[in-house]
Amino acid sequence: MEGSLNVIGYGIAALGPGIGVGLVFAAYIQATARQPESAGLTRVYMFMGFAVIEALALLGLVLAFALS
Repeated sequence: MEGSLNVIGYGIAALGPGIGVGLVFAAYIQATARQPESAGLTRVYMFMGFAVIEALALLGLVLAFALS
């Protein structure tokens, strides 16, 4: 029973990184549409933001099963 509770908890916690990734890519697309010449500079920040958000999601996954 406790294992399934961890999975449900992580499923709810995964909503945050999912929304965060969507916001990062939406901001990149909007910035590139407004100033196409800055696409190279903003691409670096997009990947950095994506990596941080995904690292937090993976940390949550590890903690969900390590603390069971």
